[in-house]
Amino acid sequence: MRDISTGPHATPLALDLALTIRHDGHGGVADDLGRPEALTAWVREHAEALPDTAGFEADAAALTEVREVRAAVRALFAHAVRPDDPSPADAHRLLPVSEAVRRLNAAAALTPTVPVLTWDDGATPLVRQEVRTPVPASDLLTAALARAAVGFLASSDRERLRACHAPRCVRYFLKDHPRQEWCKPSCGNRARVARHHERHRAEAEGD
Repeated sequence: MRDISTGPHATPLALDLALTIRHDGHGGVADDLGRPEALTAWVREHAEALPDTAGFEADAAALTEVREVRAAVRALFAHAVRPDDPSPADAHRLLPVSEAVRRLNAAAALTPTVPVLTWDDGATPLVRQEVRTPVPASDLLTAALARAAVGFLASSDRERLRACHAPRCVRYFLKDHPRQEWCKPSCGNRARVARHHERHRAEAEGD
């Protein structure tokens, strides 16, 4: 499986996975991967990044495996944004960094691949990764997500990763310009309104 592009007009697959934990709109946190059917739908929405999962149907075991990878990703995202605070969604229940790294590496190794060279007349030599032994579809998915996370965390995009601390937001995002503080404009608006109210409250208490 190949990883989704991490260019300026695409969201890294690892970040998309992390964003399946979100604010529920009522002061709590929602999990977009709460059921196997939800994981199946998410995989189909990311078919371009996960081309080997055609026909994939998640079961409870696959859901557990993917959520374990996601927990590792979110723990390492929290580590990556230091010294800033991590997302409040799971700030108090993060995996230790060493366990998160171990979990990602173990998941990435679920797919036994070998490099295969092809070189047609007049063409450029190409190397593709080929799976040489049958692998369960759930292992292919888990390995692809883990490898995407490893690739993202080892890339320069990691330095642009931020946690959005607007009121009620629990998202991570990639900072696209120096003045960007929030994951989206609506979060910036909420943060400014909250600051305005806090400033007026402090002034009123000081009178």
